[in-house]
Parts: sequence; structure tokens; C-alpha cells
Amino acid sequence: MATALRHRPGRCFALTLAALIATTPALAAPDDPVTPAPGPADWAALARLPDWSGTWVPDQRDQDAQIRSNPVPWTPEVRRQVEYWTHEEDAGRPRGLLVNCLPHGMPSLMLITHNAIELLFTPGRVTLLGESDGNRLRRIWTDGRAMPADPDPSFHGYSVGTWQGDTLVVETRAILPQVFLAISEAVGIPNGGDAAIHERIHLIAPDTLADDLVIAAPHILTHAWQTRRLFHRTRKRSFEIVEGVCRQGDFEPASDKWGNPVYIPTRQQDGNVLPPKP
Repeated sequence: MATALRHRPGRCFALTLAALIATTPALAAPDDPVTPAPGPADWAALARLPDWSGTWVPDQRDQDAQIRSNPVPWTPEVRRQVEYWTHEEDAGRPRGLLVNCLPHGMPSLMLITHNAIELLFTPGRVTLLGESDGNRLRRIWTDGRAMPADPDPSFHGYSVGTWQGDTLVVETRAILPQVFLAISEAVGIPNGGDAAIHERIHLIAPDTLADDLVIAAPHILTHAWQTRRLFHRTRKRSFEIVEGVCRQGDFEPASDKWGNPVYIPTRQQDGNVLPPKP
């Protein structure tokens, strides 16, 4: 064995490292809790949760009404920025907040989305799937875990939830500071960091889901903003969410030199397709 290992130093190192990790506490991996596999009781418990199946369509009229009747408590400096971007939108020069293939992020995913969503229940988790592109995916952990002490920031943040009767109560933190708190698809301000969101998601009618939000963003708000968003259920198959690819419009179908169907970049300038080169 010793002779064979001398000719295979990589294997020798791997075996030695494995032995050290197994026998030396100082080199052991950091604490990483393991989520156990769900058992029959965990799957059966899902039947006791409220029925949120189907496709949920955001109430866009209510979104606009909420902004008008319950405006965001921007700080004075941020309010001037909002007024500038609102003027640009009114003048026909809207700044698209959602055009760079980046996720909506929280809380904009719930506040201003114009696309349908689905809510899937599995043991220990509620998963929100949004239409239009694969970035509109949100996980809410319901397995009893606490908020991590130092979660990695992301667009949708880290969400932990608990069921209080038929209401899902959710806390979300660790949202990237670049993520917008948006009031439309053209007007929004980066949250700046330290944003936190409290939600109570529940049915207020058989086919109406309410998301009651309390949004804290100390860099841009004078105080926490409380607001509500409504989603209406349909079970019609024509409303089922469909696949979307955010950059598909940047490509056009063509054929490679073997005749295989492929996509090639569309020649664009300022959003306009240019004519082919002479």
C-alpha cells in the first residue's frame, strides 16, 4: 500500500485529510443543521392547511388605489427622488426597474407585480412561483427554524414563517440594499440596507388572498409602512402561469451551419432591431 501511495500523491493527500477531519475536532465542519426528510405525518399535515391552490392574479387597481390612499412615508430627500422619477414617467421617459433580468426582489414582488403567482405547500416550506421569468421564486421556511444570525443577502431575502391558524405570518430580512422599494414598474428607490418585512397572508374571501405588509426601510422611510395587497384566484387552465425567459426577446430564431434550429443575438440599438449588415 505504501508503495502505491507514493506514486499517487493526490490520493495520499485526500486520505490524510479525511483522516484528520474525522479525528481532529478543530478541523471539523462548522455547525450546519440538517433538515430531516419528511415522513408520512408531515405530508398528512398539509391537508390541515388552508387551500391556496390555483392561480392568483394580482389586483392592479387595488395596487394603484393603495398607493394613492396610503402613500409611502418617504424621507424628504427620497421623496424628491420619487417626484423626479414620477415626472420622468409622466413625460414619457419611464425608467424601467425590471428590465435587466434581475428579480423583482422583496417587497416589490408582492407590491407591484402584474403577473400571476402560484403558492405551493410542501412539508416545512411554502414556495411562491411567479410568472414571466424564473427569477420570481420565493421560499418561505415553515419548519420551525429561526432567522439565521447572519444570512447571506439576496434579492428576495431570507423568509421564515409560522402558521397562526389559517394565516401565514412571515418575517423577511437580508435583502440586498440595491433592491427597489417600488410603487410602479418605473418608480422605486433602492432600500439601502437593513430592510425588514412582516407579512400576514390569509384568505379574506374564498377566492381572495390578502397580504398585509409592514415594511421597515430605515434608510429611505421615516417610519414603517403598513399596506395591503390583494390577489384573486382562478382555476381556469387558460390562467395557469407559463414559462417566461426575460432575455428571450434579445434573440431571434435561426439555423446553424448544419441546419439545427438555434437562437442568435438580435441586433438592437436602443431597443430597436437594426437591419442586417449589407
